[in-house]
Amino acid sequence: MKLSSDQARAEAVFKKEEQAREGQKAMTEYEAERQATLNNMAKLRAQRLARDAELTNAIGKPMSLAPAQPTGRVPRGGRRHH
Repeated sequence: MKLSSDQARAEAVFKKEEQAREGQKAMTEYEAERQATLNNMAKLRAQRLARDAELTNAIGKPMSLAPAQPTGRVPRGGRRHH
C-alpha cells in the first residue's frame, strides 16, 4: 500500500511541475506575440506619420482624417421656412 501511496504522491508532484512548465511556456509565447503586435503597431504608426508628413509638405497644410464637424443644425425634413 505504501508503494502506491508514494507513487501517487510522486505522480501528483510531477503533474504540478509539468503544469507549471506549460504555464511558463504559454506565458512566454503570449509575451512574444504581444511584443510582435506592439512592434507592428509602431511600424504602422511610423509609416502613417511619414505619409501624413509627406502629404502636409505636398499641399502645405496639415491633413486631418477625422470627419468634418457639423457647423450648425440641419433641418430633417418637414416644412421649410422661407
